[in-house]
Amino acid sequence: MILVTGCAGFIGSNLTKRLLEGGHKVTGIDNFSDYYPKSLKEKNMQSFIHNKNFEFIESDILKANLEKLLEGKGYIFHQAAQAGVRASWGKSFEIYANNNILATQKLLEACKNKGIKKFIYASSSSVYGDAETMPTEEIATPEPISPYGVSKLAGEYLCYLYWKNFGVPVISLRYFTVYGPGQRPDMAFHKFIKAILERREIKIYGDGNQTRDFTYVDDVVNANLIAMKSKITGEIFNIGGGSRITVNKSVEILEKLIGKKADIKYIEMQKGDVRHTSANITKAQKMLGYEPCAGIEKGLPKEIGWIKDERI
Repeated sequence: MILVTGCAGFIGSNLTKRLLEGGHKVTGIDNFSDYYPKSLKEKNMQSFIHNKNFEFIESDILKANLEKLLEGKGYIFHQAAQAGVRASWGKSFEIYANNNILATQKLLEACKNKGIKKFIYASSSSVYGDAETMPTEEIATPEPISPYGVSKLAGEYLCYLYWKNFGVPVISLRYFTVYGPGQRPDMAFHKFIKAILERREIKIYGDGNQTRDFTYVDDVVNANLIAMKSKITGEIFNIGGGSRITVNKSVEILEKLIGKKADIKYIEMQKGDVRHTSANITKAQKMLGYEPCAGIEKGLPKEIGWIKDERI
């Protein structure tokens, strides 16, 4: 049996759906945090909420009965986290510390001596900050420039120490700018697509020449499934999509796919936003057999279609 934390979120719901399609029995837990509307998360689960092999628990990890939750579970996909780089400053950091650091520690602690086969932790490219080398390898020194990045890096270190000291079979996956159906409403492509469709203004932070290594959500799900089956533990892997382009170029692609021009307004760069990201995925290719399958021009039409359906 499998436990997916954050099962109602963007990546968690896509992963849960795929696991159920593969015939697995899945327990999902989500606390419906108010970072974005609960109704959107409930929509994410519509396709599997009534699946006979799925059990849903609405709870915060910090308040859940983890002994009961982990009973009979062989695989843990820890996708739950408080998302958002720009929202992680100031008083809000307490939420990130609780949901991203303390919750991870509590879950790892509960996994000790439970015979867990694999604990897969969802990390982020935000741990690198403004990396000195591009594409960035896992051996690069993490230097996050946002509180969110700090919280995800702390989770990685917790995974490592529970593997090193207690043998919890962890793998950490550093996701690079994930997009696709189910994407959170605060993320760039979701906002850009809706604005272009509705002929509203798009706000781009900075000059738009910053680059991102965009990764389609199915590739991230595939990486999780490969990690689940792998005998490797105690390692960290970059999970990128191989579609590194500027934000300006991404808007040009969206204009072409949608058939409408974007109304762009450039505004001040935000604290915590990195200038460039680029994943060196050689390690994941060699050790896991990971290969991204969806380039940006293959993946974006699927997100556009999903958003059009959601607007009906």
